[in-house]
Amino acid sequence: MPAHEIDFEIKGQELQFVEIELDPGESAVAEAGAMVWKDSSIEMTTVFGDGSANQGSGIMGALLGAGKRLVTGESLFTTVFTHNGTGKARVAFGAPTPGNILPIDLTRYNGKLICQKDSFLAAAKGVSIGVHFQRRILTGLFGGEGFIMQKLEGDGMVFVQMGGALIERELAAGEELHVDTGCVAAFTSGVDFDLISAGGIKSSLFGGEGLFFARLRGPGHVWIQSLPFSRLAGRMLAAAGSRGGQNRGEGSALGSLGDLISGN
Repeated sequence: MPAHEIDFEIKGQELQFVEIELDPGESAVAEAGAMVWKDSSIEMTTVFGDGSANQGSGIMGALLGAGKRLVTGESLFTTVFTHNGTGKARVAFGAPTPGNILPIDLTRYNGKLICQKDSFLAAAKGVSIGVHFQRRILTGLFGGEGFIMQKLEGDGMVFVQMGGALIERELAAGEELHVDTGCVAAFTSGVDFDLISAGGIKSSLFGGEGLFFARLRGPGHVWIQSLPFSRLAGRMLAAAGSRGGQNRGEGSALGSLGDLISGN
């Protein structure tokens, strides 16, 4: 079943929100708690999973859809907003962290997008929100935030939230880009994701960048975020003194073990 066609407008600078305009009978689905405001003719319904046709029918389909969202760190529930009145109506959703809301038409990217596990904000009803696992053993063991990612599929608009400034790159076939594992925001399905060593022993142990970089190899489109939430949270914890000093390895692939190796 095709996703609903929706109009939208993104407002704000560092703390953005998206206004979605719905025609009668159209619906948008959003992360629980993301709504800022809505017109009175738009009704809310809370569902297990994403409520898409790909989720499957019945109780088991709902449970499997909800389970996929739980694995990616999202709520078990999503909220469907449906315009049941006449004319046009609007509903707004806000990003929880400073950065950008990126609108993506999935039809431009063969109906699939891979993104960080906490990126999804809202979408046209009918878009499927699944889970994407990295298959390589090394990537699974040391991939950090890049190991379990969200998979957005369908033929409608999706809105994903990315921290800090946003950089886009179009990679040609065989072209490589090396990125901090936490700064990989999203990429299209044709991009190959793997890990490579960050350098020599001295650089790995004391450089503060972790032991590995994410290697993205084209062809495909890549979105990079300058301020992943883990980095922001690490700075806040360090400033509060709860970890006894500045956290310099927040983007490293090993998490707390990487911090220990890096001397934090």
